Amino acid sequence: MIKYTRVFIILIFAVSVYGAHAQTTATTSSPYSRYGLGDIDPAVTPQQRGMGGISAAINKINNYNTINVQNPASYSFINYTTFDVGIYVNSIGLSQTGQTSVRNSNFRLSHVNFAVPVSKRSALSFGLMPYSEVGYNYKQVKPNFGSGSPVDTNAVNYLYNGTGGLSKAYIGYGFGIGHLSIGANASYIFGNIVQTASTEVPTLYGALNSRIEDSKSVGGLNYDLGLQYSFDWANNTRHFTVGYSASTANSITNTSSYIVSQYTYDASGNEKAPADSIVNHQNEKSKIKLPSINRFGLSYQVDNKFLVGADLTLGNWSSLTIDGAKAENIQNSKTFAVGGQFTPDNNALRNYFQRVDYRLGFIYDQTYLNVNNTNINRYAVTFGLGLPLAPSQTLSSFYKINISAEVGQRGTVASGLVKENYVNIHLGFTLNDKWFQKYKFQ
Repeated sequence: MIKYTRVFIILIFAVSVYGAHAQTTATTSSPYSRYGLGDIDPAVTPQQRGMGGISAAINKINNYNTINVQNPASYSFINYTTFDVGIYVNSIGLSQTGQTSVRNSNFRLSHVNFAVPVSKRSALSFGLMPYSEVGYNYKQVKPNFGSGSPVDTNAVNYLYNGTGGLSKAYIGYGFGIGHLSIGANASYIFGNIVQTASTEVPTLYGALNSRIEDSKSVGGLNYDLGLQYSFDWANNTRHFTVGYSASTANSITNTSSYIVSQYTYDASGNEKAPADSIVNHQNEKSKIKLPSINRFGLSYQVDNKFLVGADLTLGNWSSLTIDGAKAENIQNSKTFAVGGQFTPDNNALRNYFQRVDYRLGFIYDQTYLNVNNTNINRYAVTFGLGLPLAPSQTLSSFYKINISAEVGQRGTVASGLVKENYVNIHLGFTLNDKWFQKYKFQ
């Protein structure tokens, strides 16, 4: 009972820290997070990220329970109480034609997931994961008062800043009937996003500068549905699985504030309090309509040896509306991912590295962004390790540390845009434990 209490304490603490962190701190440094709802974060664990983030046809990996939130049908394969928690580190380099390259790093708790079997072929899962991230701070300078006219030598600075993001708290259930598995999640998406856009003339003393501040406080329900069908043979040690999952298109509530103010700087270059507010709309209720997202996948697995799979994800992001207006610079997305895992010898006793899971994956992502009439695409290679720890003496508890890395590129320096070169590192801890087993005494 003591170890169970410790896990619950860790769970509660992690959820509290994550909830507070997600509400107040930017966890990305991408100018592309300015658009739409920010950088959308796929709800996958480090195990899946190491294999390119495949999810539609993934359930139990190498006979080890995995909480695959992207397809709740996978919960039907969970036969141990499962706990999964992880952290995330990001390093991103930004380059633009004629500008000095910069690099930023970010850190956060990435996910807290929990699942418990309800019956032999069904399980319940709940947890907290990121949904989107907003974090940027950059400046554009236009000479000659922004008009290009040589008459006025004053330059205009356009300053853009954004922080915040959205989180996803979910509860889901999956069950199996024969070779077919069915599942669903109900999620509550919530969080705050604050974005400002300022126009300043720094070389003109006394100039009246302007700032637009747009704040969103979001909350509402979203739903995921999933199906998996598995073909099994060779004494159920080989599995070919096809999967489908979808996130529904529905509306969530947005409480927004929109303020346009004017301000000046003093002789020392310090910003003065706003002179006045041209527009001041506070606590206005509106709706954000989320898009439908469809995921298709297949996988082939030989127990205790290897798994390979591929996913195609189609997002109908062109239907995204914020406050009743179509989101700017947003298009439909298309993501193709392929990946796999290989374990040399799951039962090796003397060579630890024979029991390690080795993962590799590739991603091509036509993101939901189109800026300056240019598609913002992402290319990445992923790899990872599953490091098993010693099981309990009763062989009722199993532990694994999962590490994944994604090295990729997004965007381009063409058309005045920014190219991102990034490295994402995910570290997770997974526990499989029989919590509710009955003991027999003789």
